[in-house]
Parts: sequence; C-alpha cells; structure tokens
Amino acid sequence: MRLLLVEDNHSLADVICRALQQVGYVIDWARNGGEANSWFLGQTYEVVLLDLGLPDMDGAEVLRRLRASGKHVPILVLSAREAVDERVRLLDLGADDYVVKPIALTELEARIRSLIRRRHGITDPEIIIGDLRFDTVGHRARVGNRPLDLSSRELAALEYLLIRARRIVTKELLLQEIYGWHDDVNSVNAVEKVVSRLRTKLEGSGVVIRTVRGLGYSLESDENAPA
Repeated sequence: MRLLLVEDNHSLADVICRALQQVGYVIDWARNGGEANSWFLGQTYEVVLLDLGLPDMDGAEVLRRLRASGKHVPILVLSAREAVDERVRLLDLGADDYVVKPIALTELEARIRSLIRRRHGITDPEIIIGDLRFDTVGHRARVGNRPLDLSSRELAALEYLLIRARRIVTKELLLQEIYGWHDDVNSVNAVEKVVSRLRTKLEGSGVVIRTVRGLGYSLESDENAPA
C-alpha cells in the first residue's frame, strides 16, 4: 500500500520510511508543501502523513490544498504542537487523526492501519474470505491453520486486493501500490507475474483472483467466480 510522508526533517523521515517499508508499505517522501502537492496530484495514496512545521508553508495550508483537490484520502497530522486548540483546528480543517511528536513507531503503524480499515469500512483487523485469513496487524496470511509463504510483493498485492474484495483493481494501480518509484519496474508485466504466483499459492483457499478483461483484477470467493 502506498503512503505519502510530508516531513522536512531528514533523519526523522528516514526512520519513518524504513520502519513502514519493513512492514510492507510503499512510501513517497515530500520534503515540503510544494512537493507534497505534486506527489498528491500525481499518485493515489492510502494515507498521507503530514508534518506541520514545513519550510515553505504551514502544514495547515498544505492540508487545505490537499482537501481542496477533492480526494478523500485519510490525513494523519504529525506535530510537536500539543495545544488542544491546535488539534481541534486541524481536525476541523479536514485532518482524520492528529498525533503529537515524538510518537512510537508501533503506535504510528497502528494508527495507519486503523485509518485504512476505516476508509474501507473494515472493522476487524483480520480479513476472512473463504478459508483465507489475513492478519492486517502482523501482515500474515494463512489458509485454515496453514501459513502461506508469500513474498513482500505478494503480501502487498493480496492485502490491497482483499481490502477491495469484489471490486475491480486495475493493473496500473496495483503496480503503483506494490512498487516504489525507486524500483526499476514500469511494466504491468511485473504485476501479472506477482498475481500469477499469488493465484498458485491461493489454490484451495476458497478465494480466486479473477481477471476482468481490459480492466484489471477482482478478488472474490470461489462461489462468486465464474466456472
């Protein structure tokens, strides 16, 4: 899943990026408000992590611009400003959550997971379809009691498709979500290979990844898939 981090502190941004990449997220890093706007308009994100103390403009102005774009992505504000009035102001401007620095990385990860689940109407941290069970906290998948041996790309693709179960996901969007800009990949063929391996590993799980010709993929339970 792809996140946008807006943070001018290079050391902190590096720590956050490394921690989130280790649990399977793809991170784009904007160092100021102008970069944030460019990234945001050119990509689709699951969550935006927004610092307030940016060098070119106040984070509140960045928040206003992001919301004015019409996209409904969750925005999590990261700030050293502890005043309650400030938190209320940012929430009223359209932020979905607000945390005060310094923040534990485990808490940051939990808040991101919560925002993603809320965005897609998921209440349980474990997604279950057929015999497939996916733990969104531990990023583990199993069929019944059998763990699935999945690569990081396969896990990312599976989670993205599961959250959007029974909805069509284009190959281009899936490519964005499981590969970072620094990866030497620019072809949907890479996505097709990941999905092909994932299909093999999901056999017998009661879940299929259906190809919707000309559009993309749809993850469904076996009973919904055509014969």
